[in-house]
Order: sequence, then structure tokens, then C-alpha cells
Amino acid sequence: MYIAASRTSDLASGTDRKPALKRVSANVVALGMVSLVTDVSSEMVTAVLPLYLVLGLGLNPLQFGLLDGLYTGATAVVRVLGGHLADRWRRLKAVAGFGYGLSAVCKLGLVAAGSSVAAIGLVLAADRTGKGLRTGPRDALISLSSEPATLGRSFGVHRAMDTVGAFLGPLVAMAVLALSLGSYDSVFVTSFCIAAIAVLLLALFVRDRPGNVDRAAVSARAALGLLKQQDFRRLTLWAALLGLVTVGDSFVYLVLQRRWEIAATYFPLLPLGTAGVYLLLAVPLGKLADRVGRWPVFLGGHVALCLALVLLCGPVYAVLPVVALALHGVFYAATDGVLMAAAGPIVPAGLRATGLAVVQTGQAVARMLSSVLFGLAWTLWDLQPAVLVAAACLAVVALAAAFAKPVRP
Repeated sequence: MYIAASRTSDLASGTDRKPALKRVSANVVALGMVSLVTDVSSEMVTAVLPLYLVLGLGLNPLQFGLLDGLYTGATAVVRVLGGHLADRWRRLKAVAGFGYGLSAVCKLGLVAAGSSVAAIGLVLAADRTGKGLRTGPRDALISLSSEPATLGRSFGVHRAMDTVGAFLGPLVAMAVLALSLGSYDSVFVTSFCIAAIAVLLLALFVRDRPGNVDRAAVSARAALGLLKQQDFRRLTLWAALLGLVTVGDSFVYLVLQRRWEIAATYFPLLPLGTAGVYLLLAVPLGKLADRVGRWPVFLGGHVALCLALVLLCGPVYAVLPVVALALHGVFYAATDGVLMAAAGPIVPAGLRATGLAVVQTGQAVARMLSSVLFGLAWTLWDLQPAVLVAAACLAVVALAAAFAKPVRP
């Protein structure tokens, strides 16, 4: 269907009103489908995990912050390794496929872990290891399958398709919980089955596009040499610093649940507010980033998150959770794919997976520390002071990043 549409658009060349999907390659669409199905699987788990750990197992905010930090930061250890191996072996698809497969198997690991917090932590670390291995090669495939001038659009289309899965995941989780009379194991097993379908889609429909470079040029020294480039180093450092003052998704949803006393039954629906806005804005903001600059749009997303945090500390009005979740969705639509689109052009094609993985690693390590620090602040100071301090820190760093302008227009 997509191929036919592409041929039609080729015959009708000259028009500037083609839909976004006709302006990106078939490989990007195929990768979007893989991410869509994978996100249905992963968001099923993400939607129920905070509730399961905090209400089901009785973890306090600091304990949850440690596990959430592990869930976020475990990818940091292997992101650069995954990107380097994909570039070195010139097998972007194979390394990404291994990562998708490992994450799929870990869904069954959650069943085996039972109520053991230590075992759950190990499984979550392995699951995020799979994500770390696949993310760099996947984003490199998107970048190498796209024209430089339309990278924002390509990443926007991919992230929009990815977000369809994020939107469907909590709904599927709720349906499975309802049908299984509240069995979390049923959610985990269903999640595994869906993840296995995503691996099959990757194997059948995604084409490998390794960078055109000699293997000898892809070395650890070459990867470290990327940080000697001023533009790349500045982008990586500022992205990491902003990640350090970013409050994690799970904490945003837990704050909403606590302040507005949302019933546990409806907790899995909270990510849908974020996902719905992300889905609507990923492509428009990607196109906007291509036109006006990727760094201003990236910073605008952090401003939206800052506003969302301020609203979470405001009066308990019924409309405020909706607005906060919408701003949370704007944050992701303006940052996730846009950062990769900003980094892509300043990394050589043969080191694309490695370079993007370095940027992602900086973010992952910073967000891991952020989760631990926010959990500690919540435990020591209570909820509202912790959120207000986080919002103030985010505002200061975003303002400094606006003056620094690490990415040239």
C-alpha cells in the first residue's frame, strides 16, 4: 500500500502537499511499524509497573526511584556498545534485532521474578539492556534512510507510529487485567507475545543500511574522537544536563495519582494523555524543527515539561491533570526524535549508530541520576517541595541552554 502511494507521488512530482508518509522512505515506515508493536508490548508493562511496585509491593518513593533509575539508566551501559558493534560489523539490523529479542524474553522474566524486588530489578535491567542495544542502530537506520533536510520529519513519523503503540499499550493492559481478574502475570505473558511479533516484523520488512565506511575506520578511538568535535560535544553535554533535571514519566503519573486521588483502576490510563498529544504533534513539531531549527524546538519541549510540573503543584482542579498530561506530551513530541535529528547531521555516516548512542547514553545516565535524586527529595521533603525544586532546576538549565546554542542553525 505504501509502495503504491510512493509510486503515485513520484508520478505526481512537483506538488508540495504530499502527506508526511509519502516524504519518508519505506524503511522508516517499516521501522515505525516495528516500534509501534514493540511499544504496545512495553507500555503494557510500563502502565502497570508503578502501581504494582508502589501499591502492590509497598515500595517507598526512594526505593521506587532506585528501581526507576535502574529501568532508565540500564540502557546507558550498552547503548554505545550496541552502536559501536552495529557500525563495526556493518549490521545495524542484526544488532537492533538482538535488542528487540532480549527485551521480548524479559517480559517472561517478570513472571518468573514474582514478588522479589531484587529479581524484578535484574529483569528490568536486562530489558533496558535490550532497549539500549537496539536504540542506536534503529535511529541510525532512520537517519541513513532519510534525506538530511527532512530528518526531523522522518523521526517525527517514526515517533508518531511509535506513540500509537504507546497509546494502545495501556488500553491492552487494562483489558487483560479485566479479563484475567487482575492478574499481572497475564499482562506480562501477553506483552511477550506482542513483542515477539515485532521481532518478526523487523526480520521480514526492515532493510539494513550500514554506513559506507571501511571497518578499520570504526574503532573505539574513532568513537571517542567524536567528543573532540566541538558541535557534537556541546550537544551531548547539554542534552545530558537537561536530562539530569528532567522528572521521569512514572513520577509524573504517581504525582497525579497522589494529588488527585485517582483510583488504581484508572492509573494505567494516565500515559494515554501523554501519548495522545505526542501522537498528534510528533510529525508537526518534527517538520517545524526542520524549518526553524531543531535546538529551539528541543528547548521548547523542556519549557512545556516545566509548566507541567508547576501545574502539578497547583490547586486540585479537575482540568489541571488534563493540561499537565498534554504538556507532558508536548515535551516528548518536541524532544525525543528532534534531538536525534539534530545529532544526525554532525556524525559521520559510518559512525552514525555510535554517535547517536553516545548522545542517548549521556541522557540515560543523567535521567537515571534524576530518578534517584527526585525519589530522595520526595522522601525527605514531601511531594510538592520536590516537584517545585525540580521545576526550578529545569527552568534554570533550559534558560542557560537557550543562551549556549550548542547546535548551529
